[in-house]
Amino acid sequence: MWTIPKPRYRTDLCAEGQIAVNIGGVRVMLFGDVLNRYPESRLAELLNCSTQNSEVISSLCDDFDPSRKEFYFDRDPDAFKCIIDVYYFDEIHIKRGICPICFIKEMEFWKIDQSVLDECCKGYLSEKEEELKEIAKKVKIIQEDLEVDRCITRTQRCQRFMWKLMEKPGSSLLARIIAIASFLSVLVSAVVMCVGTIPELQVTDAEGKLVEHPILEAIETACMSWFTAEYLLRLASSPNKLHFALSFMNVIDFMAIIPFYVVLSLTYLGTTSMMELANVQQAVQALRIMRIARIFKLARHSSGLQTLTHALKRSLKELGLLLMYMGVGIFVFSALAYTMEQSHPETLFRSIPQSFWWAIITMTTVGYGDIYPKTTLGKCNAAVSFLCGVIAIALPIHPIINNFVVFYNKQKELETAAKHEVELMELKSGREARRKSRT
Repeated sequence: MWTIPKPRYRTDLCAEGQIAVNIGGVRVMLFGDVLNRYPESRLAELLNCSTQNSEVISSLCDDFDPSRKEFYFDRDPDAFKCIIDVYYFDEIHIKRGICPICFIKEMEFWKIDQSVLDECCKGYLSEKEEELKEIAKKVKIIQEDLEVDRCITRTQRCQRFMWKLMEKPGSSLLARIIAIASFLSVLVSAVVMCVGTIPELQVTDAEGKLVEHPILEAIETACMSWFTAEYLLRLASSPNKLHFALSFMNVIDFMAIIPFYVVLSLTYLGTTSMMELANVQQAVQALRIMRIARIFKLARHSSGLQTLTHALKRSLKELGLLLMYMGVGIFVFSALAYTMEQSHPETLFRSIPQSFWWAIITMTTVGYGDIYPKTTLGKCNAAVSFLCGVIAIALPIHPIINNFVVFYNKQKELETAAKHEVELMELKSGREARRKSRT
């Protein structure tokens, strides 16, 4: 309910203690006592300044009609309708269809502080600011790609060309071939790692132990040579080597490469007495297992996997909720199963911690069958547990999928906006160049 007189959208003359403003063709009558609630705002300054001081009035508005005592502003009337709410409700809501960044500029023009924005609008504004930062970052990357030929020295041109060749598959045909070769090398390395564990394809060494086939080792060495050369070239051509080395995906690349050389040094460069140590042999086996990190290199070549990773990051709340539900359910149903199965002489539930395994495989609907209830109450408990498990797993699926779709579509929109911004900048620079040539 209104406790302060509403603004009037009328064409008559303003009375004493009122002010008439024309915002983009929309005439509004405002009450002086209302505007004085924010004395530092532009409207309050207009109200309190003398109509005889034309210099002050011209600095506060675009035009002034002394006969009608009407101030003219070439501003957005829709944004003004939102801003004027602060004088009546002490808060501002951004309506749909209004760009929040442009709205902030309108607030700065009317000298209204951003603290009066409602919390929901502040979150919307911060989201748009993050999108603008992303667009600016993408624009900078595109401009850097376009400025390869503008580098000062030949070394810089070569470095920038190598960086585009290794990091930008869409920049040229050769860059695309290198990206495909790197992708295939990751797949071949993963296949070799799996095939090398098949006993029929292994050979016996001089000590009678099964080792990988020499052909598979040669393929492995070739893949690692490619990974090493690729990493070193990317590191050498990187504009910021510290940021490159500490990047998450590059750390994975390094962790996928280094075990090969550690095993190589321990195997071929170490002494026989050293290799006979059990700890060293276990370390070698552990380092060989670390080769599975190479599969994560695929994320660097797949935008879909990167989008999925970001979607999962944004869904940590839903995933945490799922783990909490599952944890509570596992504890409750394992305790019930242990209690209900104690009356059976051949019970498989020896303790509650042992029952955790049964609850996990039951609630996730895996059901290995190694442990199962034998009493009627235990079977009823099992039926309820897997129904609850299905419901608990199904609940967060939709938010996670929605986060994936939203993030994917937003990335596409940001890329399009960045390209459009670059095109506008090129058009503007072309116009300025033509103006200078004419003058």
